Amino acid sequence: MRLLFFRHGDPDYEIDGLTDKGKREAELLAKRICAMNIDDIYVSPLGRAKATSEYSIKELQKEAVTCDWLREFPALFDANEADDETRRAFPNELRIDSETGKYHKRIVWDVMPSYYGRHPELFDVNAWRDSEFVKHTDMIEAHDHVVSEFDKLLSKYGYERSGSIYKVRENNEKVLAFFYHFGITSVLLSHLWGVSPLVTMQFLAMAPHLLQRLLLRNVRKESLFSGHSR
Repeated sequence: MRLLFFRHGDPDYEIDGLTDKGKREAELLAKRICAMNIDDIYVSPLGRAKATSEYSIKELQKEAVTCDWLREFPALFDANEADDETRRAFPNELRIDSETGKYHKRIVWDVMPSYYGRHPELFDVNAWRDSEFVKHTDMIEAHDHVVSEFDKLLSKYGYERSGSIYKVRENNEKVLAFFYHFGITSVLLSHLWGVSPLVTMQFLAMAPHLLQRLLLRNVRKESLFSGHSR
């Protein structure tokens, strides 16, 4: 089974839609997508992902399934109870609300490399869960919900998660397409590859409209992704 992950086109975050460039990117994708032999399509409920998918859905003449768990990864860092060292994960990005005097919460990616350098536990496949940084987030709950829903979906296609691999009840040649976002891609790829999600959040760069390809075959995972590392 092949998994195709599409990040949305160039976004206009203010309207949760696409810029003119993003619309053009989505149009160009639609012109090529028939050659990918897609069977089923799953889409984030957010506007920028749905807008990207609409061009391809029309071209494929297929219906898409909207999945709430494919929305941008929602986990946030709360600096208000964190110590000074943990706040250094975002040395320049934290902002204080003028009315409440408290820090605004911050998305969990874009942590400074210098912080990772002092806290290698964030890169450990298990130890990240017990790290001081993660204690001040809702990342574990959000992560486990997303990967649970993802594995439920794969199970419907005959791929059953067993520890760090997938056992195949029924092999198939289905091609699934997902239209969604950077943060959620980082989480799902880390789950498939068996690494900490903070590894992919730090080292994976996924430009708007980038495609990631994953192949699930028998009980092993093979990466066929096309992208850029940073």
